[in-house]
Amino acid sequence: MDVTGAPLLVAAAVIVDRGLVLACRRRAGIAAAGRWEFPGGKVEAGEAVEAALVREIREELGVGVTPVRRLTTDDTAFGGRVIRLCCILATLDGDRPAGSTDHDELAWVRPDELPGLDWADPDLPAVHLLARGAVAG
Repeated sequence: MDVTGAPLLVAAAVIVDRGLVLACRRRAGIAAAGRWEFPGGKVEAGEAVEAALVREIREELGVGVTPVRRLTTDDTAFGGRVIRLCCILATLDGDRPAGSTDHDELAWVRPDELPGLDWADPDLPAVHLLARGAVAG
């Protein structure tokens, strides 16, 4: 695959609530449909990664989050370009989300169960880190 250009910077929230991690399944009709991911989205030019995370989660899930710390930043060749995914541990600022604009299913999963889902490739480094107990509930 010929991958050119600057990586696409994406912020993803690893939301932990009561010892469970939020996993989101991409809806039909979008790239990687049917695969699981941590919610988030593109970081806009001049925007801090943490600010993008808060904005994207509000847009996608309709809830507020507070970024806690960065867990992973990894580059993955995906769809002809490089995705630089920055996964950030976050806590909810209120209730759990009831739905999503980009996902057809939301699941709260124990960290050791995360590898059992079919994850989008860019999310796999964080999945493996979490499954090894990197984040205590």
